[in-house]
Amino acid sequence: MMDGSTIEITTHNTLRGIDPADWNACACPEASSGRAIDPFTTYRFLKALEDSGSVGTGSGWNPHYLTAHQGGQMIACAPLYGKNHSQGEYMFDHNFAHAFERSGGRYYPKLQIAVPFTPATGRRFLTRTGFEVQGMSALVQGAVQIASDNDLSSIHATFCSEAEALAGAEMGLLHRTSQQYHWYNDGYADWDGFLAALSSRKRKTLRKERLTAQAFGGEIIQLTGDQIEPQHWDAFWDFYQDTGARKWGQPYLTRKFFDIAQDRLRDDILLVFAMRDGVPVAGALNIIGRDTLYGRYWGCAENHPCLHFEICYYQAIDYAIAHGMKRVEAGAQGEHKLARGYLPATTHSLHWFGDAGFRNAVARYLDAERVAVDDEIEILTSYGPFKKVKVEEQE
Repeated sequence: MMDGSTIEITTHNTLRGIDPADWNACACPEASSGRAIDPFTTYRFLKALEDSGSVGTGSGWNPHYLTAHQGGQMIACAPLYGKNHSQGEYMFDHNFAHAFERSGGRYYPKLQIAVPFTPATGRRFLTRTGFEVQGMSALVQGAVQIASDNDLSSIHATFCSEAEALAGAEMGLLHRTSQQYHWYNDGYADWDGFLAALSSRKRKTLRKERLTAQAFGGEIIQLTGDQIEPQHWDAFWDFYQDTGARKWGQPYLTRKFFDIAQDRLRDDILLVFAMRDGVPVAGALNIIGRDTLYGRYWGCAENHPCLHFEICYYQAIDYAIAHGMKRVEAGAQGEHKLARGYLPATTHSLHWFGDAGFRNAVARYLDAERVAVDDEIEILTSYGPFKKVKVEEQE
């Protein structure tokens, strides 16, 4: 017989058996009074991935959502997937997989606590307010038990929050860091206010790039909510397919995902299009959080100088400033973002390995990697486009 202190862990192969209100009470309790801080862990976003077939059979991302209940109430949940490969993760573990299999082990399948195809930082151990400690602990213990019972090699929680990374390390999980590029809003009133913070040479470069991009022969528009119409997704699907085929071999999201996005997610989406004669020739998809704009996908039917920078980076900055957002996360990789005001930021993940010897080897590797990542961020930041602050010597 369970008492009020017992926590029950359950796995679900579909979200259909989970009450959306319960999930969102853990994932985004703040959304009852506005936007979700993290739109990617909301029930509606994860359900769109599932309903569209972007995850599930044939995708290599097999849902096993975790829930934790105490006293009849859901106190925590996590987007847990069984993985048959390491694609779509962006904090890659191919080197771990190769080493494990060279030593005679079977690395796949593994467990992944993540938002598929989404290198955006957010909570991964979703807990109801007031249950942060016991909720995360229960989810970690539950995932480890599942991995152990099924003789799985490992568990990976990618792009988790820094607070979760530190808490997970205290629980004995391995903490890994990486870096990507974010733009930070230092209270800029407008684009010119942002430019004023840059060195003179960089200001000139950015002005020149915007003028070059905007001379492509059409207009650039921003669309969100009811401004987005079904035909816009027809154009964007073509862009997405082209980019996906070149970068990943095949697109991760299905065409149906964008139809569902039109129906359920359009208030969370900012589309930026370069239009000529009423026809989109390039575009970018952004997801809108409470204080962060997340750049996700880009594609084009025509190549024009600097149009990628304009559509993906400068338009995102314009939107963030106009709406008082704190930052823009521009996605994975891309040192070219640095010159455009996007600074290196630390990202975090947590890892568990069932094999003790392999775990110790990875732990040593991650200790060295964290130092290297910190050094790289320090060096890259020093090359940023912002004015250098002179420190005057004290007499």
